[in-house]
Amino acid sequence: MAKSYNNIDYQDTSQGRPKRLSRRLLDIGLITTVLIATWWLLVIIFSPPAFILPGPDRVAAALFGQFSYLVRHGAITLTEIILGLITGTVLGVLTALAAIKFPLAGRMILPVVSASQALPVFAIAPLLVIWFGLGLGSKIAMATLIIYFPIASSLIDGLERTRTGLVDLGRLYGASPSQLLFLIRLPAALPSLASGLKVAATIAPIGAIVGEWVGSSAGLGFIILQGNARMQTDMVFAALFVLAVIAISVRALVGAILDHFIHWTPKTTSQFGH
Repeated sequence: MAKSYNNIDYQDTSQGRPKRLSRRLLDIGLITTVLIATWWLLVIIFSPPAFILPGPDRVAAALFGQFSYLVRHGAITLTEIILGLITGTVLGVLTALAAIKFPLAGRMILPVVSASQALPVFAIAPLLVIWFGLGLGSKIAMATLIIYFPIASSLIDGLERTRTGLVDLGRLYGASPSQLLFLIRLPAALPSLASGLKVAATIAPIGAIVGEWVGSSAGLGFIILQGNARMQTDMVFAALFVLAVIAISVRALVGAILDHFIHWTPKTTSQFGH
C-alpha cells in the first residue's frame, strides 16, 4: 500500500512485485524485438559480409548449433562472476567497517581503494595471471578487484551519513561504539550497500571477461577471442548473447534478494513512473 507525504508516494516494495516483474519482462521483450528487427533490416539493406555483421539467423544457428558448448563455457564464466561477487562483497564490507571503526586505518585504506580503481584493468590483469595462474583464481581476483570499490565506497558513505539523531539516541542509552556501529549505523547504511551491490552485480562480468581475455582456456571470453581470431563473428555474437543473459540474470537475482531483505526501505515514484 502506498502512502503519500508531501506529494511523494512511498510504496511497500513487498507488494506489486509480480506486476513489476511482468512489466519489466515485457519491456525487455519489446526492446529485444526492436533491436533484432533493426539489426535484420541493416543486414538486408547493406548486405555486409558475414564476418563483419552476420544476420540474426546465422547467430541463432550458431547459438543453437553450439548450445551445449556455449552453456558449458558460460557456466565457467558465471562461476567466476558469482565467486568474485561474493569475495568482493566480503572484502568491501570488511574494509568499510574497519575504516569507520578505526579512523586512522580508514585514512590509510581509502587512498589505496581509490588507487585500485585508477589503474586500468588491462594493466593489472597480466599480473593477476602471473600471481594466481590461468585457472579460476586470476578471473575471480579480477572480478573481485572491480566489484570491491563500489561495495566499499557505498557502504562507507552510508555509514558516514547515518542520521545524527539515531546516533545521539544510541549514546543516550549508553551504547558502546561497537553497538553504535553494528546496531544503528550498519542497519541505517544498508540501502547504500544495496545500491553498491547492484552496481557491483552489473559490472562483475567485466572482471571475469577481462581475466579470460588475458589468459584462459575456457569461458565466454575465451570463445570471443577464438571467434575473433577465426573470423567466426556469429560465434562471437552467440557468446555475447549468453553473456548478456548471464549478466541480466545475476543483476536481477541480486536485486530480488536485496528487495526481499531490505523491503522496509521506502521507494519514491515520480510522475514518470509507477
